[in-house]
Amino acid sequence: MDNVISVRQLRVRSREKNLVGPVSFNVEHGSTTGLCGPSGVGKSTVLRALVELLPTGLTREGELRILERTIAPGKGDADLRAKVVLVPQTPVVFGGSILDNALFGLRHVQRASQQALRERAEQALEEAGLWKEVADRLDSPAQNLSAGQRQRLCLARALALEPAGLLLDEPTSALDERSRDKVEQSIAALRGRRAVLLVSHDPAQVERLCDTTVHLDQPMTASAAAAVG
Repeated sequence: MDNVISVRQLRVRSREKNLVGPVSFNVEHGSTTGLCGPSGVGKSTVLRALVELLPTGLTREGELRILERTIAPGKGDADLRAKVVLVPQTPVVFGGSILDNALFGLRHVQRASQQALRERAEQALEEAGLWKEVADRLDSPAQNLSAGQRQRLCLARALALEPAGLLLDEPTSALDERSRDKVEQSIAALRGRRAVLLVSHDPAQVERLCDTTVHLDQPMTASAAAAVG
């Protein structure tokens, strides 16, 4: 399988201070890779570094390749973030309907008819495992969805972009067991179709969902963790 994401000696620094890394790994097409380590070690920061969304004052060092294209530090763009999409830990649901939310990113990167956009959004909702629950209320407010449904809606929003890779940051940490299981089913269904990098604090979840595991082993100091956020 081809590598969708490849990093070598990736570090995140604040001026002269090393906050995260070095870490090296590949995420292959169709595979799910777990990114694990103690709280505060910088797992979420690694995800943000891969799509050039680090907080102000932090910089990335090391080699990053996305779909065999080398991404120089600070040179990421909207095109990159449509190829490898970050789904944050806390689901972001915008005002408007379920359909509006599913289409939010796609409308910004693809010119197509309303019908074509709607069909792609519906496919993404199906791929995220949410379609059967919302098919008869796509025009209803997204704010009315449960926490687990919101998480899958954010996954659908990402999938609508047809990305090569997905970065999932603790996607079930705030969910009850039933909602967690549904989100896990959606993630498991991506195997063979998308490259997935999953941050999780749950070793059992990583065992269930991931083909390989990358460990970040050196926790940051309290002051460094505060700088990363």
